[in-house]
Amino acid sequence: MDIDAWVWWLIGAVGLGIPLVLTAMPEFGMFAAGAVAAAVTAALGGGVVAQVLVFVAVSVALIAVVRPIANRHRDQRPQHRSGIDALKGRSAVVLERVDGSGGRIKLAGEIWSARSLDADTSFEPGQSVDVVEIDGATAVVM
Repeated sequence: MDIDAWVWWLIGAVGLGIPLVLTAMPEFGMFAAGAVAAAVTAALGGGVVAQVLVFVAVSVALIAVVRPIANRHRDQRPQHRSGIDALKGRSAVVLERVDGSGGRIKLAGEIWSARSLDADTSFEPGQSVDVVEIDGATAVVM
């Protein structure tokens, strides 16, 4: 049983696709695309040298063009804060007097224990305060 060259290239493409899925390294996908291009070259009757040149050219071109574009897009994606990091910098309303020793605020629809950043400063009910940090289950406000 004699297998054509284009079938070997497709087997190689699948073989390169497996590490792409397992490691999430897009370079393997670019090599797999190069192998598919070489399979097309083999199916059209290109020689072994032409097949290897097409594989190398397509793989290198994809890495040279696609990788910098992907890196640029990765760096530009917005950072989404979550958890307590999302609460820092938000405004809250004082429910019970807040001073250096404690108090209560309404932050993001929930009631939190709070203390002022400056121990000498106090905030009365109804005032708006800004959350500076979260210390355990206590919001530090100013």
